[in-house]
Amino acid sequence: MSRKTLLTSKEIDIILHRLACQLIENHHDFDNTVLIGIQPRGSFLAKRLTDILQNFYGIQNLQLGLLDITFYRDDFRRKNEPLEATPTQIDFLIENKKVVLVDDVLYSGRSVRAALTALQAFGRPVNVELLVLIDRRFSRHLPIQPNYRGRQVDAINQEKVVVHWKETHSKDTIFLEQVK
Repeated sequence: MSRKTLLTSKEIDIILHRLACQLIENHHDFDNTVLIGIQPRGSFLAKRLTDILQNFYGIQNLQLGLLDITFYRDDFRRKNEPLEATPTQIDFLIENKKVVLVDDVLYSGRSVRAALTALQAFGRPVNVELLVLIDRRFSRHLPIQPNYRGRQVDAINQEKVVVHWKETHSKDTIFLEQVK
């Protein structure tokens, strides 16, 4: 399996700060905006963005939620092994709020569709936006596009984007792997 580094730790940090600044431009003080990370992998990105927004840019009262979509996916019955859900952690209503869904990689769009369905249990937002670290073009199954993207990658179906976070691996790195 061949592996190519797409983004280093320093490049990821620069992109995260750029994404944070774009969010501030559109949501100012986040008074009526919440961030919701799509579990499991979007939670790392959402937590990191929350930390940057609060500690580098002084955004106070930022609400962060983590949303599990396991049983909202259209392919959850196709797995051979039992599924384990990750706990949803949303202790606020999203009624009449602006929601920014956060995920690490946008591939087919199915995870985002599942997240939109799962969100309905927490109210009706006034607006929903999508922020992704990596946008894989040419692989969408659904008409879903991000409002904020860290980097756009042209990957073919035999290639996989792998995101390593320092919280789970020794450092932040994003790879493009050739799958055989």
